[in-house]
Amino acid sequence: MLAIGAAVVFVTAWILHLTETSTNIFFGTTSLTLLGLTLMAAHLAGVGAGWAPQRGRRR
Repeated sequence: MLAIGAAVVFVTAWILHLTETSTNIFFGTTSLTLLGLTLMAAHLAGVGAGWAPQRGRRR
């Protein structure tokens, strides 16, 4: 799920860069790229993987 969020942020930054849209400093292409990289790093680190114990009988 974090990878999908990162992809959306990267596409948004790419579109802003292509259209050369003037935005606020907190919503610039560099900050969006860094946010996307942070989301991708969290995804690769396994954050939000939803670990659950195994169910079933123990032998």
